[in-house]
Amino acid sequence: MQQWRNKLKITYSQAGVDTQAGDRAVELMKSAVASTHNANVIGGVGGFAGLLDASELLKYRKPLLATSTDGVGTKVAIAQALDIHDTIGQDLVGMVVDDIVVVGAKPLLMTDYIACGKVVPERIADIVRGIATACASINTPLLGGETAEHPGLLGEEEYDVAGAATGVVEADSVLGPERVREGDAIIAMASSGIHSNGYSLVRKVLEVAGWSYEKHVDDLGTTIGQELLVPTRLYTNVCLEMADRAHAFCHVTGGGLAANLARVMPAGLLAEVSRWEVPPIFKVIADLGGVPTADLEGTLNLGIGMLAVVPAEHAQATIDASVAADIPAWDAGVVRTDDGGEALRGAKGVDGGGVRLTGTYTGL
Repeated sequence: MQQWRNKLKITYSQAGVDTQAGDRAVELMKSAVASTHNANVIGGVGGFAGLLDASELLKYRKPLLATSTDGVGTKVAIAQALDIHDTIGQDLVGMVVDDIVVVGAKPLLMTDYIACGKVVPERIADIVRGIATACASINTPLLGGETAEHPGLLGEEEYDVAGAATGVVEADSVLGPERVREGDAIIAMASSGIHSNGYSLVRKVLEVAGWSYEKHVDDLGTTIGQELLVPTRLYTNVCLEMADRAHAFCHVTGGGLAANLARVMPAGLLAEVSRWEVPPIFKVIADLGGVPTADLEGTLNLGIGMLAVVPAEHAQATIDASVAADIPAWDAGVVRTDDGGEALRGAKGVDGGGVRLTGTYTGL
């Protein structure tokens, strides 16, 4: 074995991993993470595993655990290009936690994972601070996380984020297609912008058009980069408030409005959505790239971030609750018996009912 020994002393730091920078990042983020911890969290920051007192589950007759995992996609490329990293964390929380809220589950905890080419403590702390602030706003402990330095795999300025959340719902309170009925109202809750899906399309449009992220767009009243970094709106609190009178929720993420709403429509019923105004950012992207309407509908949320399917008699109360939470909302459509006409039926592995987008969307 002697012949394989090299007189050079190669350190972990020379391999591109700076453990001291990682420790510094933890120190910078520690207080933000701790601020999300409620009375159910056992221990502090830095353990091998996060611990949560789950005694609350004893109050449930038949508790079901709900879980979801996701990332932010190529939106991180814009954050990196503009060197703005404190908003992307809310995108992550919205993408993950609001998926479990769809079934009526109360979030119990969230964890995060950041992979980067080089640990820049201040940058990592900004990302985690954004995650923590969002978690605190919906009373969800950020119970654990990991920052991994991957030199040679990612560039020094590159990173990606992912997260997972776990929640609980009473078995007989699960929301979904089994509850949806003919005549239900479809209540739309406005998105804050593009949220965190479709950024590969958006970035390609800007690239081909030769637009920089610093370009000011009069129709938006800001630069295109700032508009694209507006964080994903959080619907967690208001959806939990509405859960007792709702039949289903639909989080409008990848695949657009119709494909996601179809996931909560039972066979034999059709959701007809016809009323909404598309925000300016979507028209900018559509016009700049000549993007076909079908691609817009199948990729972007077009101004609706969450849909609530509720009995018609609860429509106004649902709208009022959303507006009270500073989320614009309106009656966007109705659930009908499926007439067999043209519609999107089944999506993302779910073989269920249909969705038809009708009318002319104001703004496109």
